[in-house]
Amino acid sequence: METLKGKRIYLRALEPEDLSFLHSVENDENVWEMSHTQTPYSLFILKQYLENAHQDIFEAKQLRLVISNYDNKPLGLIDLFDFDFKNSRAGVGILVYELEDRQQGYGKEALQLLINYSFTHLNLHQLYCNIAEDNQASINLFVNEGFEKVGVKKDWIYSNKTYKNEYLFQLINS
Repeated sequence: METLKGKRIYLRALEPEDLSFLHSVENDENVWEMSHTQTPYSLFILKQYLENAHQDIFEAKQLRLVISNYDNKPLGLIDLFDFDFKNSRAGVGILVYELEDRQQGYGKEALQLLINYSFTHLNLHQLYCNIAEDNQASINLFVNEGFEKVGVKKDWIYSNKTYKNEYLFQLINS
């Protein structure tokens, strides 16, 4: 699908070969706060997840895509979650996994591809995301792609023995 291909990266479905990458990401405590994870995932559970990843977005209410470069190296994940067909909206989550791959424009390109796909192929009216107040890189990414901060969830995230706020951002397809 050409809509999911960019200049340097493309978005693709999860494949069985992604098991070790997915296992690394899901079990990295450094990203648990962003994914609201509290416990590790076994290879068995992730293998089952991959076996069921063929469900379409209307059935599963989510879509997880791998951000891959053209050498087929997985760079990260981008998700549509809480897909709401009636209200024509979905949440967006994105992670460029390795530190050396961040701040290289991969997340920006992936987000642009997903926005285009969501509005043109899924006919969504809006996308939203939730970002911790101290995640300036993600805030900049989403704001630069047209997302607008519309709310604050006070003391929403408990991390490192303290509470912090989470911002709600929306992008409405005009």
